[in-house]
Order: sequence, then C-alpha cells, then structure tokens
Amino acid sequence: MSWVITGGAGYIGAHVIRAMAAAGIPVVVLDDLSTGDPARLPQGVTLVAGSTLDRPLLDRVLAEHEVEGVLHIAAKKQVAESVEQPLRYYRENVEGLRVVLEAAAEAGVRRFLLSSSAAVYGMPDVETVTEDTPCAPINPYGETKLAGEWLVRATGRAHGMGTVALRYFNVAGAAAPELADPGVFNLVPMVFERLAAGQAPLVFGGDYPTADGTCVRDYIHVADVAAAHVAAVQRLREQPDSTELVLNIGRGVGVSVREMLDVIGRVTGLDATGEVVGRRPGDPARVVASAERIAAELGWTARYGVEEMITSAWAGWQLRHP
Repeated sequence: MSWVITGGAGYIGAHVIRAMAAAGIPVVVLDDLSTGDPARLPQGVTLVAGSTLDRPLLDRVLAEHEVEGVLHIAAKKQVAESVEQPLRYYRENVEGLRVVLEAAAEAGVRRFLLSSSAAVYGMPDVETVTEDTPCAPINPYGETKLAGEWLVRATGRAHGMGTVALRYFNVAGAAAPELADPGVFNLVPMVFERLAAGQAPLVFGGDYPTADGTCVRDYIHVADVAAAHVAAVQRLREQPDSTELVLNIGRGVGVSVREMLDVIGRVTGLDATGEVVGRRPGDPARVVASAERIAAELGWTARYGVEEMITSAWAGWQLRHP
C-alpha cells in the first residue's frame, strides 16, 4: 500500500520521502517540477510529472497504484508573491487541493495528511501559539492554507477520511547537503547569500518589543519536520476512522534574528553582523509554537537545535556554491 505525495520533489517533500522510505512506507510522487528536482528523490521512487489541477492524471495515479493515503505538500509558498498574485495562489493552493481531495474521495482513499503553515495564525499577540490560538492570516498565502485546512476537515467528515493538518513554523537545515533549501526566501539562505556577496545581512527592524529588538521566531530542523510527517502517517494508518487533528510543528523555543546571526557567524567563521533596516510590513514581533499537542497525540518532539540547522544548511550552501 502506497502513499501519494504531491510536491514530493521539493525541499521539504524530499526530506519527507526519505524519512518515509526509511520507515518502510512506499510512496508515489506527483510533482509539477516547477520547484521540485527529481535528483532529490531516492532511487526506486516512482515520479509522476504533473499538476494537482489535472484531474484525469490524478485519477490515473490513484487507479494504477494501491493507495492507502495522500500527503499533500504541493503549494506555492512565498508571502510577497501571494500578495502580488492572489489569484494564482488561490488556484494552486486551494483549487489544486480541492481537485486532489475530490479525486481521493472518489477513489475511496481514507487517509489524508495536509502540510499547512503557521501563516494561518497571522500576527498572534501571545507568548506561545497553540492550535487553539485564533487564526487571522494577514496575506493570501496564509488565507489559502487556512482555507485548505477547512477543505480537508470538511471532506474528511463527509467521506470518512482520517485527516491531519501540520502547521509548520520556520523550517531550516538539511538532512544531507544535496537536500538543502535552494531558495533564498527564508532567513538562513538569505543571510548566506549576503555573506557570499561580501555584504552584511539585513535585519528588518531593530525596535521590536523583544529582548534585543529583533523579531523572534521558532525555528525547526527540516529533518524534524519529516519525522513529524512519518508520525502523522503512522497515526493515520493505525486509526484512520478516529483521527481529525491539527498540529503545530515547532520546538517551542524562540530565537531572535540577532541570535540566529550569532550562530551563523560562529558556524561559518564569517562576520554575520547585521545591518538594521526598516521593518517589513506585517512582521509580528514574536511567533513561537506550543508543541505540546503534537507530543501528546503523536509522541513526536524535535531532536535538533539551531546550531545543527545552520551547520547542515551551510554544508548544503557550500555544495551548491563551491
């Protein structure tokens, strides 16, 4: 029995697939390869190139493989781009998910796992964000993720699917250098790019109501994110009829931008002193997860710290930029 993983050739998807393979769970990957790379996939994994919007293709994949569950990772995920292109984000993230759910329901699939995001919370004014913190997304990306959770929950209830939605916080690091994040939209690769160009990393705002004036976030190693997916899949395999969960994936530890720069400087041996510039619109001062519910429900806790995230990410950056 296989799991179909949409978006499985991307940065997070490739880590999830390797973790599932290590757990002995067969997978079939569906990816449009807009950001995915087939070279990230382990040997022997079936890759179907195509879009989640292609219903005939989805029907064929579900019919040709003995599918016990769907893990939906495929999504557009750049906040600024979502503001500029909201129609594209709603089409890819919401309509694409609706098509996948419809195909899965009609094929009799009884397990569905959604990769969601802490972006559903918006700018929560709380010390730690629990799954019960009100959701108030502040950009189209976050809106599409929240709408996706609603779709999954409603479909699960209507069609007898066990469902889990995992809300990622700030993902970093790599399980292997070749799997490192190739983008430059997250803090760590953005800093690496500035350092490689001989420029000071940019710090967006130094006057937030935090200990050192910079934003505080909850950073989570991508290998821990992958392990959380495996734990969720195992829960769905064991209890498909009684599972309807929404869970944070985080460490429950806040790290400021200045603290991250200190670690990056220590790991790389480069001067990572930041240059403070103006705030970015919509950046909350502090977003830190409560990870208590996922520990209670799935028995999962994060294993890796910030230094391990930076060390592994730096190895990947050096591989791509020798």
